[in-house]
Amino acid sequence: QVQLVESGGGLVQAGGSLKLSCAASGSIFSILNMGWYRQAPGKQRELVAGVTSGGSTNYADSVKGRFTISRDNAKNTVYLEMNSVKPEDTANYYCNAKLGIYGMSYWGKGTLVTVSS
Repeated sequence: QVQLVESGGGLVQAGGSLKLSCAASGSIFSILNMGWYRQAPGKQRELVAGVTSGGSTNYADSVKGRFTISRDNAKNTVYLEMNSVKPEDTANYYCNAKLGIYGMSYWGKGTLVTVSS
């Protein structure tokens, strides 16, 4: 099993910054890709940013240039730095880890980010 624990969410004003963290534990030996997803009220869950084991990153168009994903393999942690946040960034943010073993995926319980206008 892989456990993912998100932290860093909270209330932030539009234009401000926030940094989310996701710490992985358990059977982490075969994690290939990690990513951040979000789900806002009335919206479907969407990929925000992803990072591969090789360090390649990808971003949703809506956050490109504002958010940065990074990972620290030594700490088994992935981060999402959110800059110039907008009210539409308000959502529950979920960490995801994809394992090489059978392509299994694991999810954290989420952390709430609320952006005030």
